Amino acid sequence: MKEYKVESVFYLCEMKELSKEDRELIDAAKRATKGSYAPFSRFCVGAAVRLLDGTIVTGANQENAAYPSGLCAERTALFAAGAQYPKIPVVALAIAARKGRGFTKKPVPPCGACRQVISGTEDRHGRAIRILLFGSDGVIACNGIAPLLPLRFTEF
Repeated sequence: MKEYKVESVFYLCEMKELSKEDRELIDAAKRATKGSYAPFSRFCVGAAVRLLDGTIVTGANQENAAYPSGLCAERTALFAAGAQYPKIPVVALAIAARKGRGFTKKPVPPCGACRQVISGTEDRHGRAIRILLFGSDGVIACNGIAPLLPLRFTEF
């Protein structure tokens, strides 16, 4: 039996350390939380994706009484971008969450299903997506989904 070690590299940043484009995308994700429909969890998540041409597409989580018929913010934004701009690659994704009035202190990572959709979006366009997870105490940044999903499913 062989043992393999998997490492993940990500960065913990302050907003002021990020580029103007990254801060703009995070702000769009924070604003997108206002479009959340979360009557059950009261956990509002917003996501914003930047396309290669600079276009920003947002999404917010949408809950449904017939759980699990709702959809996460990340998939809402990625699927909207794919449907509206199918040939333009996604280059960055920002995620922000709030419970009540305030944003979460710690960054909220995407769920497993969203991680797999991010992976598929990278595969679709043949490029890694910069991922920014906002928390009021700091931002986690990583280049591509691999640090968050090291043993991802891909087509064979």
